[in-house]
Amino acid sequence: MTRKTTAAAATTARADASAASSAAPAQAKSAAMQRPPAELLYADELARLAAEDRGPVPPGWRLSMGSVIRFIAGDEGHRRKLVCAPSLLERALVTLASNRALLLVGEPGTAKSLLSELLSAAISGTSTLTVQGSAATTEDQIKYGWNYALLLNEGPSERALVPSPLMRGLREGRLVRFEEITRCPPEVQDALLSVLSERLLMVPELADAGTTAGTVFAAPGFNLIATANIRDRGVNEMSAALKRRFAFETVFPIADYDEELALVRTEVDRLLARDGLSVTPSPDVLEVLVTVFRELRTGIGRDGQAGERLSTVVSTAEAVSVAHAITLRGHYLRGDAGRAADIVEALAGAAAKDNADDLKKIRRYIDQRAGKRAGEHWQAFHAARHLLPE
Repeated sequence: MTRKTTAAAATTARADASAASSAAPAQAKSAAMQRPPAELLYADELARLAAEDRGPVPPGWRLSMGSVIRFIAGDEGHRRKLVCAPSLLERALVTLASNRALLLVGEPGTAKSLLSELLSAAISGTSTLTVQGSAATTEDQIKYGWNYALLLNEGPSERALVPSPLMRGLREGRLVRFEEITRCPPEVQDALLSVLSERLLMVPELADAGTTAGTVFAAPGFNLIATANIRDRGVNEMSAALKRRFAFETVFPIADYDEELALVRTEVDRLLARDGLSVTPSPDVLEVLVTVFRELRTGIGRDGQAGERLSTVVSTAEAVSVAHAITLRGHYLRGDAGRAADIVEALAGAAAKDNADDLKKIRRYIDQRAGKRAGEHWQAFHAARHLLPE
């Protein structure tokens, strides 16, 4: 072995050791949380990618674009965390490296929030700089607020200022997530206009007080990822001015049956492992569940025959939740891994919700389609149709 090779091996060993030592505290912290953020859940993987990264890194980013794609889409040594077109990831990354913000749109449950979380964790090292949009969201929650006890005592000061996630993202050069942006009133949405255009945030109170903190300029790496559901279109339509500051990307449901089935199985296994359970969900139950959800979502059977679609979106995320609940029910109440009959009861809450017409569609689906399918698990599913509420 040459001296050069020995030095390279030693450098690699030190990088691996550094990655392992930095990931260990994050793993311990993650174990104490019900739902850890992506930067903690995948801390060891992100540290390893950073140590191995040799690609060009955009200003303010933790990883190169190639490493971010490997982290999300997976490859040898990295588990795929999201099923989406590689071109979508590439376009999203290029947008975030530019001065345009990114808006992810799509049906509920198509993993828009998960994609924004994974992108933020890989690029900025944190996914928790998040604004949750709603009818009650105010401009102060987007920009900044005040500690009113300090404000009354000493007037406007940096000590009295309460920075929002957006202000922190600007200062620290990190990605900021804005969930359900179209649920905010238009005048609140437009608070983003100057931030996205000028890449700065004005704090007039501090400027008037004669301090140097009246303007917060965006550090390299800052940008915004927003999400919006297609079903909310028209509730609070974005202004034309704000739309121009975003690049729109549509996140579609998973098209391939096998990919969706594999994703549901992987996610349920991960959730069960976090619960400390060694139980494995029944493959037959998962087959029925994913098939039922896909056919009720699209109205098209696996045999190509047309059927009825539900008005409610029965997403892959819902399928994961139902599969997890069914497995927990079987494990804790009966000592098994869940049964196909459990899906019938779960459908009333996950798919029908409060729509009586959807409940009728589910009943017709079970009678007309499930009952004709061969297999013990399909027959058990059909036999449990009486468990649907009347």
